[in-house]
Amino acid sequence: MVFEPPQRLVRALGETAPDGDDWLARLPALAQQAVALRELTVERVQVPGGRSSLVVLVRLPDGTPAVLKLAPRRARPESERAALAHWAGRGAVQPLEPFVTEGVLLLERLHPDVSVRSLPEGKALLEAAGALRRLWVEPPAAHVFESVAERTGRQAEAMRASAGADPEVAPLVDAALAAREALLAEPPEHRLLHGTFRQSKVLAGERMPWLAVGPDPVVGECAFDLARLVRDRVEDLIAQPSGAATTRRRVKRLAESLDVDQERLRGWTLFRAVESGVRARRVGRSQDAELLLEFAGWL
Repeated sequence: MVFEPPQRLVRALGETAPDGDDWLARLPALAQQAVALRELTVERVQVPGGRSSLVVLVRLPDGTPAVLKLAPRRARPESERAALAHWAGRGAVQPLEPFVTEGVLLLERLHPDVSVRSLPEGKALLEAAGALRRLWVEPPAAHVFESVAERTGRQAEAMRASAGADPEVAPLVDAALAAREALLAEPPEHRLLHGTFRQSKVLAGERMPWLAVGPDPVVGECAFDLARLVRDRVEDLIAQPSGAATTRRRVKRLAESLDVDQERLRGWTLFRAVESGVRARRVGRSQDAELLLEFAGWL
């Protein structure tokens, strides 16, 4: 079988490494090697798939359905492996890795085409929040995960550079950076977080109704993790005449349901929306940027 990467993955990796690297060129051979090593039967490549990895639906030698995931080093697959091992299937997909191969994960098969995003909005938020709560645990001793301060520090530098070159976004960038500085002054918690949580990252499973996939784990406060969920279905929020009021109610509802400080959640939601909007603008995704920056302005 020829393991051709989906166009969504090709475009996304082009955005994160505009100068390119050789991972995509090596990917077909890497996938063939991973399949042969584990004696897997390939069913299909998941399309459109993710923005940072190739996902292949496979079966183990005994016929058990599984997922083979291959990711470049910049997607931090070893950090994902460590987080999934620490969660050990509690709230997240279960690792099945008989081999530890850099950039390759073998995972239990969930229902790849059924996420909580398929549910009505209110129920989807409720189910997603419940799945997220199970992941907020103490990180392992001597862990390998970066902190919220470290990750957002890199992002802040890129935001400052963008604001300098694009004065139109400067007021929102200034507000987001000020919010980050205040939030990091007194972080209330030290938890292992999913890092990139949203409705599409929660899939239907057999062991449990809903399980999280695709973490980019980080250690810090829970409000940071929840912030990405606030803006889920942002295109629907923007289309509503009452979108701003709906957003503020969503912040309040999610904060109360997960015992998170509402103002801290609002602050991290602002930072993460502006960071994503500025990044989208920088790589030419103007429609995404417009939606995200308008949403951030409501906060």
